[in-house]
Amino acid sequence: MVAVHLIATAFMAGVIVFVQLVHYPLMAKIDREAFVEYERGHTIRTGWVVIPPMLAEAGTALWLAALPPSDALRPAAWFGFALLMVVWVSTATLQAPAHRALMRGFDVATHRRLVTTNWIRTVAWLARLPVAMALVAPMA
Repeated sequence: MVAVHLIATAFMAGVIVFVQLVHYPLMAKIDREAFVEYERGHTIRTGWVVIPPMLAEAGTALWLAALPPSDALRPAAWFGFALLMVVWVSTATLQAPAHRALMRGFDVATHRRLVTTNWIRTVAWLARLPVAMALVAPMA
């Protein structure tokens, strides 16, 4: 279970860095006539890629917070879970609404808000990676 957690966290950390540095900035280059179709396709296809590892990560993060590998790792497990809640709350309240707005058409301010607020998830997921590694270390 701990290995699944580390793999899911590492995968999502990699995905979010790619999205933040490459994918989201390039969205501004999409032809405005094709943007709505592009955004809908992006949202559906990205969901196929990220929903399974996000659910695996959330389930294992909760499991680790409730039953950490050791009492000494309890604070780390809860810290990792708190960081993941930052990711999920940010997704639900900032990035998902921005994507819904962009499905109606490209808007410079909405796109800028998406790129800017996505740093919250980027930093939180990257901060989760050493926490997940620390939780795996006693099992190795």
